[in-house]
Amino acid sequence: MVQKARIRLTSINQFKLDDVCREIRGIADKVGAKIAGPIPLPTKRIKHTTRKTPCGEGTATWDRFELRVHKRLIEVEANERLMRRVMRVRVPDEVFIEISLV
Repeated sequence: MVQKARIRLTSINQFKLDDVCREIRGIADKVGAKIAGPIPLPTKRIKHTTRKTPCGEGTATWDRFELRVHKRLIEVEANERLMRRVMRVRVPDEVFIEISLV
């Protein structure tokens, strides 16, 4: 049975997240490992509403802010060459990677 690595990527910047996914996919293609993904997971939306005036006087006007957290899932064969190359990938500060062996 072949061991698999599940790579979970999370970021608020969708474009940098897709760049890292493309780079991991390119590495897997060069090594010749089977890859599934990147699978887009549901985007988490964090909504925050605040009152515009700090003192509370005046009309009731509100500011609405939204933060979107994008997620991707990649499953690859966990051979040693591939995992060493994935560990060397330059990851921006905004992208978080979680690797687990299944």
